[in-house]
Amino acid sequence: MRGRTLSAGVALAVFAGMTVTLAAQPVTASPTTATVTRPIAASAAALAAPDISVTNVQAHLTQFNAIASSNGGNRRAGSAGYTASLTYVKTRLQSAGYTVSEQYCSSCTYPSNNLIAEWPGGPADQVVMFGAHLDGVSAGPGINDNGTGSATLLENALVLAAQNPTMTKRVRFAWWTDEEQGLNGSRFYVNSLSSTQRGYLKGYYNFDMVGSVNGGYFINRVNSTTAAPLKAYWDSLGLSPEENVEGQGRSDDYYFQQAGIPTSGYAAGASARKSSSQAAKWGGTANSAYDPCYHRACDTTANVSATVLNRAADGVAYALWQLAVSGGTPSCAGGQVVGNGGFESGGTPWTASSGVITNASGQPARTGSYKAWLNGNGSTRTESLYQSVTLPVGCATYTLSFWLHIDTAETTGSTAYDRLTVQVGSTTLATYSNLNAASGYVQRSFNVAGFAGQTVTLRFTGTEDSSLQTSFVIDDVTLQAS
Repeated sequence: MRGRTLSAGVALAVFAGMTVTLAAQPVTASPTTATVTRPIAASAAALAAPDISVTNVQAHLTQFNAIASSNGGNRRAGSAGYTASLTYVKTRLQSAGYTVSEQYCSSCTYPSNNLIAEWPGGPADQVVMFGAHLDGVSAGPGINDNGTGSATLLENALVLAAQNPTMTKRVRFAWWTDEEQGLNGSRFYVNSLSSTQRGYLKGYYNFDMVGSVNGGYFINRVNSTTAAPLKAYWDSLGLSPEENVEGQGRSDDYYFQQAGIPTSGYAAGASARKSSSQAAKWGGTANSAYDPCYHRACDTTANVSATVLNRAADGVAYALWQLAVSGGTPSCAGGQVVGNGGFESGGTPWTASSGVITNASGQPARTGSYKAWLNGNGSTRTESLYQSVTLPVGCATYTLSFWLHIDTAETTGSTAYDRLTVQVGSTTLATYSNLNAASGYVQRSFNVAGFAGQTVTLRFTGTEDSSLQTSFVIDDVTLQAS
């Protein structure tokens, strides 16, 4: 984000008269469960929108940080660090199938290249554009400003390519150079467009500093029609986003707006200070900067809030799917998603530790002869059971269910020595322990609609300490979409 008069980010388009419906549905969890933080939207289009892995976004940030460390400590426009950052993004996009081009900004303070990537789907005269500045200042590696916007954009682009949905609009991504010197890269791009080409752009969304450690939730032109899908997503989390007052005229949406192109975008704040009311609403520290390392050497990967970053990345995906992906109401190809959930057909498609899928008599199956029996060894051991599942899009309900019997020789009533963790993708749905032991099987169920349209790994992991066995016995696993 540029200093006092202008700044950088990512962009997307909204169309006049559109209506966005989004309702949150919390995941149902067991007593010792870490709940899923991503909202589950009621509309079919929202269900189709992918959950962007914040871990993957953070991995891109780690790459940007390493690039800066290897190139004089920064990624300033025109520097070796900037060029290496551009190469990293470009290589990933080309491998994913994007049409990628570089645009040399001859009028920039530090002449260097913008990077433009277009997904080959949707009408060429109906373009939704997302942008973020890739450069940083010379003082440091520029990870929040603006590695976060750049990485958020890159991971969204890669997920779009991986899912390859039918498009109703053309999606174009941009990474701008020389933002920190006056929004020069984005200005050069806008000035290079003919009037016809500008008319093709139905909206530009800018993402600048979307992971501030003491961050707020700000949207450019928050009450505009263009901002509607971005605001709808954050509203579904109860965040009550505010207008991006600090960033007005200071980021790469500025010259698009000046050219008459509808704009919006997310930001989490720079050097301005969080008010007491904002701290009460969003958490964090009142009367402290949103980003205490703004334009400083300490703007490293440690200077990023994973929570704020995750909410921005998922909001981009929601908006993209609302605006540019075909069939806001996809049909539901429902049914049972888990294969061999009763374990009666051998191991396939499960992958399991030796002896986990068994008909041994020491623990009974709930139905049939076979079950998955994790641990029960009375010695230090970790055992796992997992399979890859693909959740269809467009369904009204997505319910993961399994029957669990926990038997233990532990005598404590207060210490969890042995544990079973249940995960979908990188999200932990629940953790059970010897403290949850009970006679017979208990059914456990979870709403997993937040993973609709994705291929994810359903995983059970049991860990046992050095003495006194705990058995985690699982049977009749289902994931029903309907």
